[in-house]
Amino acid sequence: MQSLKNLLYKMKTIYLLCAILALIACFNLPIGYYTFLRIALTLGALTVLYNEVQKDVNLLGISFIAIAILFNPILPVYLYQKSLWIAIDIITAILFLVYWLSQQLKK
Repeated sequence: MQSLKNLLYKMKTIYLLCAILALIACFNLPIGYYTFLRIALTLGALTVLYNEVQKDVNLLGISFIAIAILFNPILPVYLYQKSLWIAIDIITAILFLVYWLSQQLKK
């Protein structure tokens, strides 16, 4: 039982970390960071999807499907304009923060 609580706590930390990583991506950084960001945010979005699918399909779950598709490292989506990615990064960070807060309030 204790290990399950520990795992849930770590998952909640992952959501906050994904939000922070998405906000950092708004700055002009080396390409290696964006590759790392794609992997981290895809894994974070898939974790949210796993939790949400167990409950019910909702708008929040659908938005994380979009995040997983946009940030997937296997078939990357290239938008070629930093301004578009900044908007997407901010929206992604907000979604992860909202999900993190919803998980904190369930405590």
